[in-house]
Amino acid sequence: MIIYLQLFLAFLEIGAVSFGGGYGMIALMREKALAYGWLTEEGFLNLVAVAESTPGPIAVNVATFVGASTSGVLGALCASLGVILPSFIIILLISAILSNILKIAGVKATIDGMKPAVTAVIFSTALTMLLKAVTAVGQIGDSVQISFAKIIIFLVVVAVFFGCKILFKKNLNPIFIIIISAGFGMAICPFLP
Repeated sequence: MIIYLQLFLAFLEIGAVSFGGGYGMIALMREKALAYGWLTEEGFLNLVAVAESTPGPIAVNVATFVGASTSGVLGALCASLGVILPSFIIILLISAILSNILKIAGVKATIDGMKPAVTAVIFSTALTMLLKAVTAVGQIGDSVQISFAKIIIFLVVVAVFFGCKILFKKNLNPIFIIIISAGFGMAICPFLP
């Protein structure tokens, strides 16, 4: 019973203090999942990859998957409810009471000031996940084990993305990027370290 309360409170805290959407929450989710021992670093990276490729908001997907992997369907419900509840309450209050809040100069200045910090958190998380995915380095001081297959997949996907952007003047659909990555993973990972 205590695990359900832990899941709910941990994800309630994440939902209440995170700004920048789901990607801004990933760093805190990783921290909590590792601190409580719910997942390993590798397990969390795999979970984020699955959450990114499934429909719905990434924060809710990650919370659901962490809860489900920790303690089944009820754990998934507790974690999902925890991460959704703060946003739901805030939106409800804003729409009911403070419909013109964004017109207040202080509120606008606060939001404008938070944008660079949120961008930095998202960039830091993406860089950490990239390094972990292609080198298996989790912390400073860990030995570097380069995965050539993962580096090749990353470079091919980046080349395809920018190639489509240059040739066709439009972004490649994220679904196609995921399909290309999965295809290359199945094709070359069994043969390369």
